[in-house]
Order: sequence, then C-alpha cells, then structure tokens
Amino acid sequence: MGKLDGRVALVTGASRGIGAAIALAFGREGAMVGVNYRQSEARAAEVVAAIHEAGSKAMALHADVTDADAVRRMVDRVAAALGAIDVLVNNAGILNAAPLDQMSEAVWDEMIASNLRSVFLCTRAVLPEMLARGRGKIINVTSQLGQKGMPNHVHYAAAKAGVIGFTRALAREVGPRGIHVNAIAPGPIETDLIGPVTDEFRREKSAIFALRRLGLPEEVAPTAVFLASDDSSYYAGQTLCPNGGDIMV
Repeated sequence: MGKLDGRVALVTGASRGIGAAIALAFGREGAMVGVNYRQSEARAAEVVAAIHEAGSKAMALHADVTDADAVRRMVDRVAAALGAIDVLVNNAGILNAAPLDQMSEAVWDEMIASNLRSVFLCTRAVLPEMLARGRGKIINVTSQLGQKGMPNHVHYAAAKAGVIGFTRALAREVGPRGIHVNAIAPGPIETDLIGPVTDEFRREKSAIFALRRLGLPEEVAPTAVFLASDDSSYYAGQTLCPNGGDIMV
C-alpha cells in the first residue's frame, strides 16, 4: 500500500521541475493527482502518463493560478473527476533577476502574483471543502531565498518570505479544525526555473553547501510525500528545508 492511497492531490506548476517530481511521487504512493500547468501541455501530458504507468489516476489541468476564476474552475474539475481535494501543493511560481532601483512595478507585481497571490487563491478555493470535512493537507513550496535573501532578487525573496508567513498564520487559523499547513523551502535545485546549469555555476554554488552539490527535484519530492501523508500528523506551520546544508536551522 502507498502512503497516499485513495487521496486526491492538486499540484500547481506540475509540468516540470519540482512540481512534476512531486506529482509523480504522489502518484507512485497511490494518490490521484491533478497536474496543473500554464504553458507546457506536452510536459503535463508526460507527467500524467507517468502517473498512469505507476498505477494511479491523473489529469492535466490548464489554468493560470493568478486568476481567481480559473482557479475555481480548476478545483471544480478535479472534484468532479477525481473527488474532493485532500492535498494541495502550491508549487507554481516564476524566478527572474532585477536590481530594485531598476525594477518596474509590472515586474514586481508579476512576481508577487505568481509566487504569493497564487498561493492565496488556490488555498482559498480548496479550504471550504477541507474545513467541512475536518481534514486536509496544504503544502506551500517556498524557497531558501525567502529565508536569507539574495541581491537582485528582492521581489522573489519578498514573495517567498510571504509564503512562509502565510503558512505559519494559516496553520494557526485552521489547525484547530484538522487542516495541516506546512511549507518546503528548497535550496538551489537543478530545474528550468534557474535556467541552464553550467559546471561553473555548480562549482560556485556547491562550494558553500555541506553536501557540495546542487539538489535534484526528486530529492525534494519525498519531503512533500511526508507532509501529505499521515507521517506528518504532528507538523503544523513548519518550513522543511531540503537545501544540501546551505541554511541550517
């Protein structure tokens, strides 16, 4: 038996990288998975096919998670096809660099919308049903940059720090009603989000990590499985950090 047998999960930004790895890991543990994507239909289809091969149900869901109406329609589609959502993983987001003194309001607003507003909208959409049933798991993928900051990434760090605050506050708000809210703050992971990874980049970044290497999406996914499963029954408001020993808390 899998750790997530019979549960319904929705993973945003799940066509590639960390989101795809989480969606597939959930499927392998028996969950039925909604695979959200915004641009890459082909990649989302590949993730769905891999989950099917693992023996679980899955569906691809095109939706802009910064759009409230699109989010509501997506959640309704999952409920109609797979059942009420037991686990939400807020993973969708963007990353780009810009010095603050040269940053436009449009760039700032897009970053906050993609990385923080989306968490609010998706969580708000699934929460009423979770509260009605008295159970649910909400997992927010943030970043170690939300903990330590980084030059030229003020907008990204602010959004991801906001996700950590959102996680802690909501855990206190809905924990008494059976909803577990936690976060994952990965360190640098080899994904499309950080662009092509050169050997020079690997050497430069890895030199400061205890494990002396970048991480892989598949090394983040087990943390999500843990938080989605009954194994995390006494976790609330926590930020777990698969980061290779960069930040140690």
